[in-house]
Amino acid sequence: MADVNRGNRPLSPHLTIYRPQWTSISSILVRITGNALIVAALLIVWWFVAVASGPEAFATANGFITSWFGDLIMTLSVLGLWYHTLGGLRHLVWDSGRMLDVDKSEMAAQMMMVLAVLLTIFTVIAT
Repeated sequence: MADVNRGNRPLSPHLTIYRPQWTSISSILVRITGNALIVAALLIVWWFVAVASGPEAFATANGFITSWFGDLIMTLSVLGLWYHTLGGLRHLVWDSGRMLDVDKSEMAAQMMMVLAVLLTIFTVIAT
């Protein structure tokens, strides 16, 4: 059997010594935005169901979605949508074997963040 006692070393990098990289943060944010978009989709479905249900249900759903909190949720959803889309495009580039170097991957992660914010601003201004 293998020797299980390997000394006093940690089995994995500890959080106090681990330095987050752009690529890891970007990957985590892509996963978070994907899950957040499910919540936004459920809100939009609620709004559509309320339209079909009648004026009272529509007034409730529309009142929530057009409130300041609903506007904040929808704006952040647009940000999440752009970020998640750019993350998917980055993965398509990676799947083709391009931009796999550390420097280029980190630059792509930084560009994703900047482009997502800019595209969100442009989308909000255009609507």
